[in-house]
Amino acid sequence: MKPTLVAASLLALAPLAHAAVTVSPWGNADGKPVELYTLSDADLTVRITNFGAHIVSVEAPDRSGKKADVVLGYKDLAGYQADTKSYMGSVVGRYGNRIAKGTFSLNGAAFHIPTNDHGNSLHGGTAGFDHKVWTAQKTANGVELTLVSPDGDMGFPGQLTAHVRYTLEGKSLKIEYSATTTKPTVLNLTNHSYFNLSGEGNGDVLNEVVMLNADRYTPVNSTLIPTGQLAPVAGTPLDFRKPTPMGAHINDSNDQLKIAGGYDHNFVLNASGPGMHLAAKVVDPASGRTLTVTTTEPGVQFYSGNFLDGSLKGAAGVAYQKHAGFCLETQHFPDSPNQPSFPSTELKPGQTMHSETVFTFGVQK
Repeated sequence: MKPTLVAASLLALAPLAHAAVTVSPWGNADGKPVELYTLSDADLTVRITNFGAHIVSVEAPDRSGKKADVVLGYKDLAGYQADTKSYMGSVVGRYGNRIAKGTFSLNGAAFHIPTNDHGNSLHGGTAGFDHKVWTAQKTANGVELTLVSPDGDMGFPGQLTAHVRYTLEGKSLKIEYSATTTKPTVLNLTNHSYFNLSGEGNGDVLNEVVMLNADRYTPVNSTLIPTGQLAPVAGTPLDFRKPTPMGAHINDSNDQLKIAGGYDHNFVLNASGPGMHLAAKVVDPASGRTLTVTTTEPGVQFYSGNFLDGSLKGAAGVAYQKHAGFCLETQHFPDSPNQPSFPSTELKPGQTMHSETVFTFGVQK
């Protein structure tokens, strides 16, 4: 075939765009324009901002067809700028989750990240990706966000170029992460959305029923750093292999739950090999809404909103109390740079990190 005919043939085979994508100005941060992207189709309406690559809202129907926003968040940019502790809806990096004492070694060199969580670094240090203005452009059915993190940013080596692509496909929101670096570095990107399938601001999530596809988890010490063990969930309150209400055992007398004030643990996902695998399923009995999470990542951090304390008011003007939302942060394991037995988070020049996570929303009648 001639090149033009090949291109025409490929175009004919390409799927038609089913989601409408619109963009509107949403203020300024650090002297840069901030925008709000709205992705909508017959099933969902999703809003994304290039400030911190946040998922601002996801409107999903309940069993009667009534839509509600099922992620916690704010009505305007000022809310996200003022919130420096919850990471609500953002992409966190360079290293999502914790690095012990903010220190790690790579190829014989020591690196130090500012500490911001009980003597450890959390979600990239004191000025991570969640408050950066990303460059954005529309894509088919979505938006692609790009951030260039300079060499030495928060102490991390190498100039890192990160891309996050959000794509709306029917009832699914797909997130694709990719990154390259100019020097060997460590990387762990994830999205930190808080979900409440009954609707944002509508009470706590303790009655929502959770299934986690994990036989093991990584126990933590008193500052939520993994001990290095891969412990079985069997016989513990962290066993969600069968659907279990989130609050069924959250107050059990268990050292791990006492340390975290609930669930804030990395679960080792059951996967037979590379590619997409099931991470979690959540059902809200009240509304009938369901959430299924699939990913290429080896772990998921299940967090039950233990540190929400009523000091933050969301989009509906309701204060977010403890357990007002839950997180399912697909990821490599916390503190992997200091844990040789964990899957490596090192990224080298010439390599491209790529991972995918899909949030699929449905209804149980």
